[in-house]
Amino acid sequence: MTQAIAALRFEPGLPAALLLLLAVLCVAAAGVGIWRRARGAWARAASFAVLLAWLAGPTLVRETRQGLRDIFLVAVDRSASMQVGDRTRLADRAADSLRDQAARMPDLELRQVSVPERGSEGTQLWAEVQRALADIPADRLAGIAAITDGQVHDLPQAAPAEPLHALIPARGEEWDRRVRVLEAPGYGIVGRTLNLRVEVEDLGQGAPGGTATLTLRRDGAPPEDRTVPVGEVQTVPVDITRAGPTVLEFSTPPPQGEASPLNDRAVVQINGVRDRLRVLLVSGEPTLDERTWRRLLKSDPAVDLVHFTILRPPERDDMTPLNELALIAFPTRELFQEKLDSFDLIILDRFTDRGILPHVYLRNIADYVRRGGALLLTAGPEFAGQNSLDQTPLGDVLPAHAPTAGDGILTGQFRPFVTALGARHPVTAGLSGANEGAAPPSWGSWYRAIATEEVTGQVLMTGPSGAPLLVLNHVGQGRVAMLLSDQIWLWSRGHQGGGPQAEFLRRVAHWLMGEPELDEDRLTARIDNKRLVVQRRTVTGAAAIGAQITPPDGPKRTLALAETAPGQADGAMDAAAPGVWRVEDGHHLAFAAAGQDNPLEYADLRATADRLGPLVHASGGGVAWLGASGTPRIVRVGAHDTAAGPGWIGLRRRDAHLVTGVDTVPLMPAWGALPLLLGLALLAWRREAK
Repeated sequence: MTQAIAALRFEPGLPAALLLLLAVLCVAAAGVGIWRRARGAWARAASFAVLLAWLAGPTLVRETRQGLRDIFLVAVDRSASMQVGDRTRLADRAADSLRDQAARMPDLELRQVSVPERGSEGTQLWAEVQRALADIPADRLAGIAAITDGQVHDLPQAAPAEPLHALIPARGEEWDRRVRVLEAPGYGIVGRTLNLRVEVEDLGQGAPGGTATLTLRRDGAPPEDRTVPVGEVQTVPVDITRAGPTVLEFSTPPPQGEASPLNDRAVVQINGVRDRLRVLLVSGEPTLDERTWRRLLKSDPAVDLVHFTILRPPERDDMTPLNELALIAFPTRELFQEKLDSFDLIILDRFTDRGILPHVYLRNIADYVRRGGALLLTAGPEFAGQNSLDQTPLGDVLPAHAPTAGDGILTGQFRPFVTALGARHPVTAGLSGANEGAAPPSWGSWYRAIATEEVTGQVLMTGPSGAPLLVLNHVGQGRVAMLLSDQIWLWSRGHQGGGPQAEFLRRVAHWLMGEPELDEDRLTARIDNKRLVVQRRTVTGAAAIGAQITPPDGPKRTLALAETAPGQADGAMDAAAPGVWRVEDGHHLAFAAAGQDNPLEYADLRATADRLGPLVHASGGGVAWLGASGTPRIVRVGAHDTAAGPGWIGLRRRDAHLVTGVDTVPLMPAWGALPLLLGLALLAWRREAK
């Protein structure tokens, strides 16, 4: 809108002080004449006035102005908490209504910004408002409206100069119940108990309080319920029973009338780790294999190694004093009876039955395996002899047995070959240098292996003429492995390029001790970047099958698994919903924990004016509840008028404008002022002359 504005301005030709002094003198001179009633005094006073007016330079200024529309800034919250209930619908309806009202006002312009989801930063509403205000002149801002549930996490210290209005998509102040895990370690020692601190809390006005049922779900175990006081921190003991991840979910039944059930559960994942592993290594005689095992086990800081080497068998008695043969006597009773169960793994390296260990102790080792222990036997020529451990009570748990005829020793150059079963088994799958398809292995050769007559376990590697070389087996609750060669030290020495002896032996030892990632038949699930990743591994049958997925917030779904490696199939799907995801394949059960994307946002899901209220009232604005009274009317108000009321919000008139043209007209130009001044002076002279 264009308008013309006229104004009177003075542009004096003399300095202001000099003009003021001249005015005082003129007033004094004219005043004396008027007081004495002298002839011509009024004419002289008039001439003085004309002179002063001419020197003051009065000018008529005429401006042509282009009026500018006031700006109304609307910020619409699109964060995660705005997805609760019908908040998004109410917010969109309010934004559309404000836009329609502003469009009917020719002197008002509406600018809208969205407040996006910001992950763990919460709702950064004021940051978006500040970015928008950077492009809005301060003299054109009429007011700000924030369409939000009130959960704003970056409020400024001072209120804005113009009215700030909060439009909340709810019927009024809400209350909400939440479950919080205040303290939960990320790791726990297997066999020990962890204490977690958990609280059920009610937030907001009208919260019922009292007691609540807190349910603990642990992987596939039956749920555990307990009644807890609301608002009091509870200590919940949790036993770590196995290595690997343990998923815990704490939940409470959603009470009637709360804002949202989304934060009525909390998920925690604790990784079970073993304490320092205790390994017993007994070498039947000094060998190069012994050094390989000792170097590997001593390099791991998590392993406590107890190592004994038989330096002299009993039949070789040369009357050397015992104090010159060993520092201590071989503690057979202490190791193989009293403290046998304290070891996580027993390794018998080139050990033979020479009477050093009575058969009762060997039977104890067999029973130890059946109860869940781990035994690794590395065999050399002694296993094929008459004093073989296969002929003792320990032979009952071994997965391969010595031949009854022949010497049983296979010699000649060969490269260990991974079998088809070994290519699917996690102990030998993907070993560097292994044979692939028709390509032979590229690692170094070995030169001796032990023949076997009966094999009851899984053959993962073979030696000369396809003879079993690495055999694994489950016995009772425990595990046994046999390496039917004493040549692995050649790999550690780099013979013909060496081989992956460290990784190979590590995998064998960890499989024996039941590490979950080396289980040959397992189903795993994890949440990775809002995706549920499922992996199935099997050494028998097809790995590519369908898995049944149970989300935390919906019905079951089917996820197809595609084979990505021998014995391994993978699949993935979107997993945005927080909580525990359950995965089944018909035989196995796995769980994955999906935490909240925005813990700060989900911590409080109420629609409330508690946060924004003080800032709104300090700015002169108001709070409107969209679910109760709908979108308020826009009313234009003056600079000092009230800016909010029932059913309406006020936007100030700023009257900002842009000057498009300026015209100046002198009111007393010299050509007009001088004749008038001379005329009045002549009139005063004539009057005085009479």
